[in-house]
Amino acid sequence: MRLGIDLGGTKIEVLALGADGRELLRRRIATPQGDYPATLGAITTLVRQAEGELGCRGSVGVGIPGALSLATGLVKNANSVCLIGKPLQQDLENCLERPVRLANDANCFTLSEAADGAAAGARLVFGVILGTGVGGGLVWNGQVWPGANAIAGEWGHNPLPGETEAPPCYCGRRGCVETWLSGPGLAADHQRAGNPALSPEQIVAGAAAGHPACEATLQRYEARLARALAGVINIVDPDVIVLGGGLSRLARLYERVPRLWGAAVFSDSVSTRLVPPRHGDSSGVRGAAWLWGPDGPGGAG
Repeated sequence: MRLGIDLGGTKIEVLALGADGRELLRRRIATPQGDYPATLGAITTLVRQAEGELGCRGSVGVGIPGALSLATGLVKNANSVCLIGKPLQQDLENCLERPVRLANDANCFTLSEAADGAAAGARLVFGVILGTGVGGGLVWNGQVWPGANAIAGEWGHNPLPGETEAPPCYCGRRGCVETWLSGPGLAADHQRAGNPALSPEQIVAGAAAGHPACEATLQRYEARLARALAGVINIVDPDVIVLGGGLSRLARLYERVPRLWGAAVFSDSVSTRLVPPRHGDSSGVRGAAWLWGPDGPGGAG
């Protein structure tokens, strides 16, 4: 049995998978806000309860909103700031009395979709999170590719080419892809264009209803997403790009963005496929469970 934990900013989810990938159990609870010891306790309780109910001990993989520093082993780059600088892997191993594998949540999403999802069978998969933030992950031949600095796929904190404005980003830089392509970034762009404040959902609904200002905002978003993904294609040239996060539900992206990205891709044709996730919101926790190999579809070493 494999247990996956998705440690999010608002919820912690546990998923148990059988050896064949079949879902055995799923539970979720609210994340203790800003409380590291309580977060450790919540994860431990979820694992113990799942194992007690199923009568089986499992491996544990955890997807986190950040990464482990290769220099210190401590959490870095986490938007759940109570995790930053903490020995999360060591502490969880002590609490659960077994080895634990941790990976960035975008890497877990990508691994799930590469293992048995929308990108199954592809050699190189780039997974994208378009939600409250913007993240990404790489999977090569069924294995998470973390990179030399454990930041492979972090395209959200590169500057977006072709823009004259540079909105501030939480990371301390300005003009990051995340400031344009996240949900809050979409809403901020709509308002900067002189429109009333609307949520991303309201903007999408407005465009569907034929409101010109909302339609113009979505067209700007699509053009920016195309330029940003063209940069990814030029560097890693993935077979498949899978979108995840709340904005991945916008069906028009899968038709329109590939029409636009060719102008910025250094090739006479683009074979990369842009696809929605097969497992949707479940992909992160599924990928965390699949961090354990080698007899499963993927692993993280």
